[in-house]
Amino acid sequence: MVIIVKLIMESFRFAWNSLKMNVFRTTLSLLGVTVGIFAIIGVFTLVDSLEKSIKDSFSFLGAGTIYVNKWPFTPDESGEYKWWDFWKRPNPSYSEYKFLNANLNAKDAITIFSTHRGATFKYKNNSFDQGVYMGVANGYDQIFSVPIEKGRYFTRDEVERGRNVAVIGANVADVLFGNENPLGKIIKIKGLKYYVIGVIRREGESFIGTPSNDDNCLVPYDSYRKVFSTGTGRWNEKPSNIVVKGFDWDVGLVQLEYELRGLLRTKRGLRPKDKDNFALNRPEAIANVIGGVFDVLSLAGWFIGGFSILVGGFGIANIMFVSVRERTNIIGIQKSLGAKNYFVLFQFLFESVFLSVLGGAAGLVLVYMLSFISLGSLELSLSWQNVALGIGVSMAIGVISGIIPAALAARMDPVEAIRTA
Repeated sequence: MVIIVKLIMESFRFAWNSLKMNVFRTTLSLLGVTVGIFAIIGVFTLVDSLEKSIKDSFSFLGAGTIYVNKWPFTPDESGEYKWWDFWKRPNPSYSEYKFLNANLNAKDAITIFSTHRGATFKYKNNSFDQGVYMGVANGYDQIFSVPIEKGRYFTRDEVERGRNVAVIGANVADVLFGNENPLGKIIKIKGLKYYVIGVIRREGESFIGTPSNDDNCLVPYDSYRKVFSTGTGRWNEKPSNIVVKGFDWDVGLVQLEYELRGLLRTKRGLRPKDKDNFALNRPEAIANVIGGVFDVLSLAGWFIGGFSILVGGFGIANIMFVSVRERTNIIGIQKSLGAKNYFVLFQFLFESVFLSVLGGAAGLVLVYMLSFISLGSLELSLSWQNVALGIGVSMAIGVISGIIPAALAARMDPVEAIRTA
């Protein structure tokens, strides 16, 4: 163990001396590795940050959920979206929601909701245009994030009786009430009066502008149905969405989907040979499509950075060949004093890896500095996985670039090496 430590320290000293004696030459040679690692890890960091931001933007769809809709989220396996087969399907109904709530065993939570965009909310002389008016049933807050900043959420009784109470978003509260406390105040929506019982904590704008709670006004589902015809199941009514959340043990929501399909087919009276007249959608389907796009971008990062790393690898190999030639007499003295071949091999190989990692570390520092640049709602973050990848690639390049020069040094005849001096 002591010999190995001494060997590493000796190799490190040679590598550092080589760097100090030929700073300009070494810097130019390492530039290729630096640029290569910067290109690869920079692209990976950008791709990871983009993917995270976009997937976070779709968090409003809920995690571990299955949606019951008439329309599928994505095309079928052939890439075709057969809208002509979907448009006359019945919409999910309130009775189906109650049936599933009573009979589903593999569910953690279930709800039904409907949304009307472009609604106007009024309080005295103030109005909030382009609001999102939502009718929600029990279980909505168990599936979706509704963080209450002031007041409270609906009680079960308020939802079941369709009380005229409302939970509003931060933007709605700011525009309608300003510095006034919204709790207990009455707002008007579509001619109905609602008592404000809660305000949702501000979420801010997502990366791609997907919906947030800031513009929402949540009311009980039966209260919402006083204004809009929904939940009857007719194909041409304002649609409702049934959303079911599965248990953590149901990996892939297989059991939940199996049960859902069977119960819905029974409820709708479909015969064994009939096709499903509903869609079971998962938010993961959108995430998978997004992931496929980013896989292509990651390949582009490898392609772009690969050329720079190739150049950098040749540069390090050139340094090592020069270093072997310059230290031929030292190699001869070491071997004549009993140094083994593996000692000389490791010495030069370590020097090559050290130089390559040094260049890679410089590339990682540049990527880290890039993460401080403001890109609006996109937050760049250099992950530890990408740091490890950068160091790993640098070490691999160092080994590949230095193995041949190190092997040549290890096989030198000590007598011939000393004569060369």
